[in-house]
Amino acid sequence: MRILRAGDYRVMPWKNGGGTTTEIAVVPDGAGLDDFDWRVSMAHVEGGGPFSGFASVDRTLAVLEGEGIILDIAGRPPAEVTGASAPLSFPADVATTAALISGPITDLNVMTRRGRATHTVERLMVSAPTDIRPTTATTLILPLDGEIGVTDPTPCRLGPRDTLVIGPDVAQLHVEPVRPTTVFVIRIASLG
Repeated sequence: MRILRAGDYRVMPWKNGGGTTTEIAVVPDGAGLDDFDWRVSMAHVEGGGPFSGFASVDRTLAVLEGEGIILDIAGRPPAEVTGASAPLSFPADVATTAALISGPITDLNVMTRRGRATHTVERLMVSAPTDIRPTTATTLILPLDGEIGVTDPTPCRLGPRDTLVIGPDVAQLHVEPVRPTTVFVIRIASLG
């Protein structure tokens, strides 16, 4: 188990230079935007426009703050992503443009390189003690706006947007919210 504190995340420019991204975790450590196996980040989006393209990468986006975003992904009908909707998965190497619904947003981005890793992103509202079962090589637990305590297997506390990274040797994680909060569970499976 490893705790990543929100205040320690690395802020860097978007690949297309249109804004900044806050990197939560990347594998391999220190990988850049063109050579990661997987990457989890947050971005503050001030306006609409094209998304950065990432060759051979699959992406999932969820809205953390703000009204939401409408994505025009080549070959698909426009998709609306809000703080209440399920995270949206799409290929990061097709032309994608975004329009904000009403003002800036902050989003969560999970990306995995095809042939190296796959991922799922689950949004949970946690209002009572809850067990989370890691089912892949790496599982990340990120509380959005509240604090949670982890009582098993190793006691710790996570504040808003801190991240707990656990490996496959943890069979079950018991979390207890200080108050009801949204928790993102990101499961990443390595391929080979």
